[in-house]
Amino acid sequence: KNYIKTSKYTFLNFVPYNLFEQFQRLANFYFLCLLVLQLIPVISSLTPVTTAVPLIGVLMVTGIKDAYDDYQRHRSDNQVNKRKSIVLRNGQLKEEIWSKVEVGDVIRMENNQFVAADVLLLSTSEPNGLCYIETSELDGETNLKCKQCLPETENLGQDEAIIGAFRGEIRCEPPNNQLNKFEGLLNYNGKSHPLDNDKILLRGCILRNTDWCYGVVIFAGKDTKLMMNSGKTKFKRTSIDRLLNFIILGIVFFLLSMCLFCTVACGIWESLTGQYFRVYLPWDTLIPPDPTGGPAVIALLVFFSYAIVLNTVVPISLYVSVEVIRLCQSFLINWDETMYHMPTGTHAKARTTTLNEELGQIEYVFSDKTGTLTQNIMAFNKCSIAGRSYGDIIDPRTGEFLEITEYSRPVDLSKNPYYESSFKFYDNALVDALEGGDKDCEGFFRLLALCHTVMPEERNGKIEYQAQSPDEGALVSAARNFGFVFKARTPNSITISAKGVQETYELLCILDFNNVRKRMSVILKKDGKIRLYCKGADSIIYERLKDGQDSIKYHTQEHLNRFAGDGLRTLCLAYKDLDEDYFLDWKGRHHEAAISLDRRDEKLDEIYEEIEKNLSLLGATAIEDKLQDGVPQTIANLAIAGIKIWVLTGDKQETAINIGYSCQLLTDDMVDILIIDAQNAADVEDQLQKYREQIRNVSATTHPQTNLSVVTF
Repeated sequence: KNYIKTSKYTFLNFVPYNLFEQFQRLANFYFLCLLVLQLIPVISSLTPVTTAVPLIGVLMVTGIKDAYDDYQRHRSDNQVNKRKSIVLRNGQLKEEIWSKVEVGDVIRMENNQFVAADVLLLSTSEPNGLCYIETSELDGETNLKCKQCLPETENLGQDEAIIGAFRGEIRCEPPNNQLNKFEGLLNYNGKSHPLDNDKILLRGCILRNTDWCYGVVIFAGKDTKLMMNSGKTKFKRTSIDRLLNFIILGIVFFLLSMCLFCTVACGIWESLTGQYFRVYLPWDTLIPPDPTGGPAVIALLVFFSYAIVLNTVVPISLYVSVEVIRLCQSFLINWDETMYHMPTGTHAKARTTTLNEELGQIEYVFSDKTGTLTQNIMAFNKCSIAGRSYGDIIDPRTGEFLEITEYSRPVDLSKNPYYESSFKFYDNALVDALEGGDKDCEGFFRLLALCHTVMPEERNGKIEYQAQSPDEGALVSAARNFGFVFKARTPNSITISAKGVQETYELLCILDFNNVRKRMSVILKKDGKIRLYCKGADSIIYERLKDGQDSIKYHTQEHLNRFAGDGLRTLCLAYKDLDEDYFLDWKGRHHEAAISLDRRDEKLDEIYEEIEKNLSLLGATAIEDKLQDGVPQTIANLAIAGIKIWVLTGDKQETAINIGYSCQLLTDDMVDILIIDAQNAADVEDQLQKYREQIRNVSATTHPQTNLSVVTF
């Protein structure tokens, strides 16, 4: 079933479950024990009402707050479970609510609709079986991602009879929480077809720029990747709660020590003096005929009596005060006008009333860089081609680099009918080289136009690109503006316009990018020649270059270091010509690895590694990703508040340091930047020890409040 549940309580289990959670607080448990003691007449001189009323009051206030929080979760669950979905049942489309969708159902999804479950894409309204989705509900990314169905199921179209007659067997991995990975196999018409993440639409995605698509449900309800990542709703205990428990525990021990002292004192007094007053105050005994245990029994009963009399030492009202404050704070957060985001009309929302005070106790902030500190809007800024750098403005008199400002004049690219007015480049030398027929420059931009996974769309007579990564979009856009226009893609071909001449390449294979490989490649065929184009991180590409390129490698590395020092994101470009017989043999082994359900990723990586060797270096690109507005001021304020900030980035070290200064993570007040670049624990410890000695030496001659260093890994 596709029914989901994120709430904790039901009408039947709310009272026992909530009471169990509340009695984990020591004060509540203490007063429960006290109430039980007050029900014993021989011990208590006070009515149980004096303890029962405040205890019930505390439990009710907290219970009402927890019930309100869970009611909000129930409302959200109910809203999601009652969303409408179109399901193919008995050869006809039928509207069903999400909770009644089952594994194996074929569902129809339309533009701007949420995907109801994890589905295998069968057919779409777009050419070549493409569709576009937004995954902001899953990973926070707003840029559209492209999915493509198998060519074998693409021709199912939207004919209900044909789709209803679709018969196949899907074998895949069990449910898991890995959003970017899927391994499966479709047995259809007697053939096996590999299934990967590019053919799967996950629950929570939104269909965009696609009129309709059909898919078969693979995982539903709690088995979907979205719900597998949600986890079980837990009883959250804040640091204040833990502190209160510790304090209450100390108070209870103090109370018990007082009761113990009074017990001992009472036993001694009864033995020495109280025995003379037995006519007026007879001793209590646990066994009426036994007159010997009088003082001990009285002392024991007095212990519990004092525990009841001194119960006000334990501040039960403190919990009530904290709960009321939390509830009021959650409303204040929701109403705070200074936390209102004007562009989207969004108010701050306290989704739970339990953790409000934790906001003021944050000590560490761990942040991604791209899209969090930066705008995630990439712009092609500079490049290096065949050992020559392009993109800088050079003073003709002094030969020095000039800073690019808003008054700098960009290159005129209006001769190109496909140019974009928003694209800016300031070095005429690159345009002159292309107009002069420079083969290296043409090969550079031809690679950018061909080696990617971008999808083109024509709107109002203009080509627009849908890129899964802003970096790819920026590089394809740059190639377009310099005359190498990516125009069309099918599952088996790529078409570009190279300086006005249309070129169509047969697409033989795509070697996907991932965070381990840090590169992607395409293998293309044109005029009987097979060529592999590759782009990736400089450290990865340099390891795979063939010998005899010392000059271009040296100059390109110099340019890469300078680009990184300017805070730019860099990639290296390379290519390799392939022998057809070798490629056919490699392609057969590649297909075997692709349909394997055992260690598929490892097998594919080995196959990719084999062919991505002995590359010829073309050059490097440099892309700018500007900081979001207010980032430096925000980080500076957080640092003043004593919050320690960690930023995670995959950039080169020089780029990371430059960005660190730009966003005020690193400041000029810091005496030194310590770089930890060892590859094992022992070497890291040695480096840290060396830096500690340096810091001690600096501390001896520096004001003690000076920021000494920041460690960069």
